[in-house]
Amino acid sequence: MLDRRHVLAGGVALGAAATLGLGSPAHAADTVTPFGLGVASGDPLPDGVVLWTRLVGEDGALTGRAVQVGWQIAEDERFRRIVQSGTATARPELAHSVHVEACGLRPGREYFYRFRAHGQLSPVGRTRTAPAAHADPSRLRLGVVNCQDFQNGYWPAYDALAAEDLDVVFHLGDYIYEYDAHSRFADRNHSPVATPGLDQLRTLEDYRGRHAQYKGDPALRAAHAAFAWVPTWDDHETENNYAGTTDEIDDTGAKRQSPEEFARQRAAAYQAYYEHMPIRARLRPGSSELRIYRRFDFGRLARFNVLDTRQYRTDQPGGIPGDFGPEAVGRANTAGSLTGDEQERWLTQGLRSSPARWNVIAQQVMMSRTRFPNPTGVPPTIVNLDQWDGYAPQRDRLLKFLADARIANPVVLAGDIHSTWFSDLLADFDNPASATVAVEFVATSVSSDFPVVFDGPIKALNPLVNPHVRYFDGLARGYLRCELDRDSWRTDVRVVASIETRTSPVRTSASFAVEAGRPGLRQA
Repeated sequence: MLDRRHVLAGGVALGAAATLGLGSPAHAADTVTPFGLGVASGDPLPDGVVLWTRLVGEDGALTGRAVQVGWQIAEDERFRRIVQSGTATARPELAHSVHVEACGLRPGREYFYRFRAHGQLSPVGRTRTAPAAHADPSRLRLGVVNCQDFQNGYWPAYDALAAEDLDVVFHLGDYIYEYDAHSRFADRNHSPVATPGLDQLRTLEDYRGRHAQYKGDPALRAAHAAFAWVPTWDDHETENNYAGTTDEIDDTGAKRQSPEEFARQRAAAYQAYYEHMPIRARLRPGSSELRIYRRFDFGRLARFNVLDTRQYRTDQPGGIPGDFGPEAVGRANTAGSLTGDEQERWLTQGLRSSPARWNVIAQQVMMSRTRFPNPTGVPPTIVNLDQWDGYAPQRDRLLKFLADARIANPVVLAGDIHSTWFSDLLADFDNPASATVAVEFVATSVSSDFPVVFDGPIKALNPLVNPHVRYFDGLARGYLRCELDRDSWRTDVRVVASIETRTSPVRTSASFAVEAGRPGLRQA
């Protein structure tokens, strides 16, 4: 007997050909192409979701012709109760990717979907629509993932995630990494690039090839096929620590680019991201702009404001190599912004008008003030100026708004730092006794590395300089599993034993909760 996860991941075609209307299912179980990158769904609304696939050929590419792709949505895995179907065009100028914005579905319902092209059926995906706007669901279960450096190890976390009982998955960035091949695993070296030696991706084909390589991993395909995802990018989907159209500060020589040159690289990165993600966005090929900040309501239980803290941000302050520096530099950054003015207004308006019990800011970099030990010893601590600590005045403004506007139960989700941090966000970080305005859950990475040597010193230092941090772990890889109802929010830290092998057991290493109406974290 096959369990549901194996059915979804393996793409076993079920049902009678006469019922399918998509041709014979005979080749669906073991096909590599044209659906070798799998299927995905995302951006769930009460009446619809985005369905995604990208066609590939035997050599990873197709001819320059458009391909008609059939799609179906059903209420059951065997596709006996089909509720929507149609045809989409996979165009070569978008790498033969398909984005179907399916609508007319029922709210809060599980559905199954698949595609057909070149006489072959895709794997089967499962998805779920959001509850109706007026609904008051009894619970919501979500996964939070980020930072999946292909070269650093395998992804048993995604196998474990695919086996969870979730309504939706939020991916908070660093879906791919841009670096040249240097893995210690023979089968995890990065794909080739047009200009080796830069340790960067530059061309559209560079980015497409890297996304396709990541999508080829079976564990990631299984996790995409199991749930609807809401993804947003961070820096590595384009280039490490970029800000707007400003190149990484540490780039020199041939790696260094003017804003105009970097804008062309960003356009390639953004197009490839769109081509490989189940997102509801409007791409203009060749443009260096793509709006992906957006909002999702899950009835009256939760509102998720999904941010983009890369495209519109001002440069990291101080001009310091590596963007780690004195805390005072970030505090003085009064003109700095992680979001840009327009997105900041959009965020505060969405929070102020929210009917939801829980109001979530899902974004990339840690918001909590976080002092790290300074290896040089002078000053004794430093901060990461690429995080909200580099933009402290905007953080102060946002936290003050949450308090003054009495936003109901604000929760911040973040990633980026390859470690787990659970914190109370205080009205005044210099006064540990000040009011807790919100809570923050920072997810560890799926596979990206956190220096083991820093784990012990940070754990020792946190009670002294970061007393608002309730939990930290830099050793484990995995994801967060969150469950919320009207009374409480619980987050479980789900970690794998090892990323050295494709399969590894998963366990819950810590659990924290917050009660509605009583901001502040407690162990669950």
